[in-house]
Amino acid sequence: MATTQHPRARGGTPRPGAPGRVPFPVVDEVARHCAQDAEPNTVHIEIHLPGRVDEGRLRSAFAEALARHPRALMRERPRSPFARLYEWELTGRPDVDPVSFPPAAPGALARARARALDEAPALTASPPLRLTVVEEPGAEGCVLVFAVHHTALDGPACMRLAATAAEVYGTHRIPPAPAPARPASEAPAGESPAAALARPARIAAGSPGPSPVPGNAMLLVELPVPKRVSGAPYTVNDQLMVATALTVADWNRTQDAPWADRRPLRITMPVDDRTRGPEMPIGNGTRLVEVGFAASEPAPGADVPALLRATAERTRALKARTRPPLGRSASLLTAPLMPVAARAALTRGLRVLAAPWTSTTLLSNIGRVPYPLDFGEAGRATAVWFSAPARMPRGLTFTTASTGGRLHLALRWSRTLLGDEDGVRLCEMFTRHLASTSSETV
Repeated sequence: MATTQHPRARGGTPRPGAPGRVPFPVVDEVARHCAQDAEPNTVHIEIHLPGRVDEGRLRSAFAEALARHPRALMRERPRSPFARLYEWELTGRPDVDPVSFPPAAPGALARARARALDEAPALTASPPLRLTVVEEPGAEGCVLVFAVHHTALDGPACMRLAATAAEVYGTHRIPPAPAPARPASEAPAGESPAAALARPARIAAGSPGPSPVPGNAMLLVELPVPKRVSGAPYTVNDQLMVATALTVADWNRTQDAPWADRRPLRITMPVDDRTRGPEMPIGNGTRLVEVGFAASEPAPGADVPALLRATAERTRALKARTRPPLGRSASLLTAPLMPVAARAALTRGLRVLAAPWTSTTLLSNIGRVPYPLDFGEAGRATAVWFSAPARMPRGLTFTTASTGGRLHLALRWSRTLLGDEDGVRLCEMFTRHLASTSSETV
């Protein structure tokens, strides 16, 4: 855990009012090295409410939430060309107003979504996130659209801020949610059948158009949560993982990808062990693991029950295994032995070289949203969507959350790889394969 440093005046005492400093953790530094204007590294979150919020009360509630979670009030500190560290400055108060209420207008939600994908909040102004409150004429309720710079914060951390704002806005307190339970695992018996050095399958290109615009597009859908037999050895997360593997394999076959039947799939899965209560650490707090599938496993006519059991063994073993957030190689890359400019150039070069071995896709399952998100007279959240960045070479991510017994799926893709019709087809495939994992069919 990084410690806060205070700038010192002459004589060794901290300057009154000077912002604290926090060195970038490994995840933040690697993300900062690989930043690209063409594919902004943003997390998009939207919270749908049945009623409309009061502008003054929401601004006040969100300001209070930021004050209660001061780690979110940060900006990147200017540095010299020879500095060996990136550092966050903890500002104590916002540099810019993060909350906006654009006029109600047709298409406002579509524009807010597009901006969340295309325009990252600045890292040089505190806080590195935006909240846009969207209303459309004739539509009931409102939508809270967050855009988060993923170099600084992840989706669960932003949701903790939103939950605190809801608690303040609704003038009541919600008991802290327990830490997420991680099933105990014996020795890691569920080893991945995809060898670590094997070159994984890529997402086959679709029809992005003759002159695709750089950046991401996405599709949001609401689905039923897949049923499972009581006491089944697998979880809903495992069902989502199997559906993702079957979808990617199916897509690659329909696109006649030459590697469709001979390369393994590797699916990156974030694991988050943080508590969800008010003391939840704010920042990037997940570690990434890779779930592997042999090329033959998600083949046509796959034995779905067997695949669910095998996947459950693998995910249990990976969750139980302790490792640095991005692996040991990333920890070595970010060791402050060289100036950050040199480390950035090295990291970007290695990223290009390692692109063929990057995992096939990413599945981020937030699970059941652990907060009521009760905004008083505006009501409780009826839907919550997240979407994770879909930068190349992966080019496609699946993000899920469940609210009110419904599954909210976001497909997000690189516009240089896939077009809008491709996204619709992938969503249809995923819906079909997820249904095949339900206890009513397996």
